[in-house]
Amino acid sequence: KPEGKMKEKGKKSKEKSEEEETPGKTRKRKSKEEGEEKNNKKAKKEKKEEEENKWKWWEEEKKEDGVKWTQLEHRGPYFAPLYEPLPDDVQFYYDGKPLKLSLATEEIATFYAKMLDHEYTTKEIFQNNFFNDWRKEMTSKEQKIIKDLDKCDFREIHKYFVDKSEARKALSKEEKQKLKEEADKIQEEYGYCILDGHREKIGNFKTEPPGLFRGRGDHPKMGMLKKRIMPEDVVINCGKDSKIPEPPEGHKWKEVRFDNTVTWLASWTENIQNTLKYIMLNPSSKLKGEKDWQKYEVARRLKDVVHKIRAQYQADWKSKEMKKRQRAVALYFIDKLALRAGNEKEEGETADTVGCCSLRVEHIKLHPKLDGQEHVVEFDFLGKDSIRYYNKVSVEKLVFKNLQLFMKNKDPADDLFDRLNTSILNRHLQSLMDGLSAKVFRTYNASITLQEQLKALTNSEDNVAGKLLSYNRANRAVAILCNHQRSTPKTFEKSMQNLQTKIDAKKQQVEEAQQELKKAEDEFKDTKDAKAEANVEKKKKLLKRLEEQLAKLNVQATDKEENKQIALGTSKLNYLDPRISIAWCKKFGVPIEKIYNKTQREKFAWAIDMADEDFEF
Repeated sequence: KPEGKMKEKGKKSKEKSEEEETPGKTRKRKSKEEGEEKNNKKAKKEKKEEEENKWKWWEEEKKEDGVKWTQLEHRGPYFAPLYEPLPDDVQFYYDGKPLKLSLATEEIATFYAKMLDHEYTTKEIFQNNFFNDWRKEMTSKEQKIIKDLDKCDFREIHKYFVDKSEARKALSKEEKQKLKEEADKIQEEYGYCILDGHREKIGNFKTEPPGLFRGRGDHPKMGMLKKRIMPEDVVINCGKDSKIPEPPEGHKWKEVRFDNTVTWLASWTENIQNTLKYIMLNPSSKLKGEKDWQKYEVARRLKDVVHKIRAQYQADWKSKEMKKRQRAVALYFIDKLALRAGNEKEEGETADTVGCCSLRVEHIKLHPKLDGQEHVVEFDFLGKDSIRYYNKVSVEKLVFKNLQLFMKNKDPADDLFDRLNTSILNRHLQSLMDGLSAKVFRTYNASITLQEQLKALTNSEDNVAGKLLSYNRANRAVAILCNHQRSTPKTFEKSMQNLQTKIDAKKQQVEEAQQELKKAEDEFKDTKDAKAEANVEKKKKLLKRLEEQLAKLNVQATDKEENKQIALGTSKLNYLDPRISIAWCKKFGVPIEKIYNKTQREKFAWAIDMADEDFEF
């Protein structure tokens, strides 16, 4: 914001100095410009030094297979702060009467209270799971009283946290700075490790605080209680010769390991899904970068054999073995639709999510003809994170006939591919190409789609805003392929209105500038003097600048509208070889920072250094 104000200020003083050009003013402006130049030089010098000090691990020799590091030292995780009880004047009410809760019960009540204005707390499944878990933690006395969530009144607690949050926002600059310094101190102490002699940043060095599980989509476990992580739950991994991290006073670690074949620094099991959580290095670190680079290199290798694989699975559609036919149709879906393989479920996992291999008969409908297309398969199922996958696709005739065959005499709840599971499929993929899995297909198809779309959509004559619109459209094609959806952001309408207001104001400025230019041209016709001619040029420049700004705003509005239900970030960071985007930027003169922010540029430093404008995936 201050930068914007400074620009405004600068603009005003510039206009003023044009009105009354005096030697004193010119001197002041000169010294200001000199100062700015000095600052720019200093920033450039710092940036250069920082780049020179960066560890270019991709230029070093690779370690032997399996070994990820030779030295690893760190401080262990930073644990979430302990619960602070509510002030006495903030009360919980049951059935209209204030009720003093025990500390553990009160803490869990605050988790729910904080979320009162959130859509989650209106969902029955969230309410039931929360109330179930909350009652388990209550004292027997509380359990006798609190029997109905509808009689619980959390509003006073909710208001307390809202006020607290507002007070935090209203802090003075100095107070905010003090808080920032405290956070920086924790980051300095816990947020870095020493890896093979280099200081590397850790990704998530804090344990998750306790709270209520949200889950994505319609997760059946939403509202359940996420318990506090204690040192006794944590396994530490570090170098044998390093200083072992100290647990917090009065506690001990679950276990300490010295395993240099894995890349995590600490791990624990979370209580909701019973899955392992890890503390890993930051995405910009060597271990993460190397893994990324490797992932895209495997996907690039698929490019050389994909035609052979496609020919093979198409031939298998006519195989005498049912097992081979099912495998070939599943592979076609994974290749054409970028479906996930779909892993077998653990017992007791209640989310009914499926992938390609675990599709059931009820998840697809066959239409010989639909909307003017032939052999249409209509998919409708919950995929990863309970996100709905809905798609109507026209498929090859043989695929359609095979699906009819696979569905014959089966109930809706029967498996579509009853002779296939993920391990059979992955074994087959591995035999086709070393390192091949369903995910590699996803990465390959996403990256190749981006590259082809960029070639088709980019117009080298466009300005930067136009080129970025083409980039986002290419990225959107990938996000749609990978089914990366999001619900329309709550702030969408508001921010769209704000943008429209800006567009209307800019249109007004353009019209005024057009009138000003006409006036200046008429004046020049009459007088033919140099001052009037200079004025015409000045007005032309102003009009051109305003028209460019208007075009940029219009592009932004189109982009925003097209993006409202598509999440571009997931594919951009996980499925698209960054070298494709970097080569595109270099080729078309688009600054890389328009595509990747600072954090992302750090994550993809290897690619920025490696890719030139001729890079082909």
